[in-house]
Amino acid sequence: MNEEHVLFGYQGSGSAAVECALELAQLPWRAVNAASWDSKSELDALKAANPLLQIPALQWPDGSASTESAAILVELGLRHPGSGLLPADPAQRAQSLRGLVFIAANCYAAIGIIDYPDRWTASEEDTERDHVRQGARRRLHQMWDVFADTFHGHPYLSGANLGALDLLAVVVSKWSGARPHLKRTRPAFHETLERIESHPVVAKVFAKHWPPKAA
Repeated sequence: MNEEHVLFGYQGSGSAAVECALELAQLPWRAVNAASWDSKSELDALKAANPLLQIPALQWPDGSASTESAAILVELGLRHPGSGLLPADPAQRAQSLRGLVFIAANCYAAIGIIDYPDRWTASEEDTERDHVRQGARRRLHQMWDVFADTFHGHPYLSGANLGALDLLAVVVSKWSGARPHLKRTRPAFHETLERIESHPVVAKVFAKHWPPKAA
């Protein structure tokens, strides 16, 4: 029986969180380079997995597919409880699930507006689109402040062990100026994100997605 997972993603995208999870769970997988903004990537294969052409998408060994970063991470945690992606303690697991949905509903959603403001206004004026983008970025940073004040854990957000909540938070916070903002407003939380990023599994994946800049 084929045990390979197929991850549709792209460098610097949210697929990095799922890649970290697959590595943390020590599961066999292969990457398919696909993104709606790259016409030369594997768009037909991605569309079969996700008609919206959004990444990440994960094809399971049985051929079925899951989409939405938080949903994929939760399902990986449920299928592989030994991975630690979801805490075993019910109270901690409930908070982890809450945090994953919070990021998806509030942070990821705002980033979609920042990246594609034309989808959220009927105006074709660049000035209006810039206003939409600015408002979404302000909202995004506010949501990260709320997240930082709500979700705590040591040494990781998930507690003693790295988990799905850590992976999604450390990836999504890399975009739209969230990290510099958090460094100013929530330095302790920013230190937690840096600690997550320095975990060997995360560091290895991030080196591929966000290669260190040459001096």
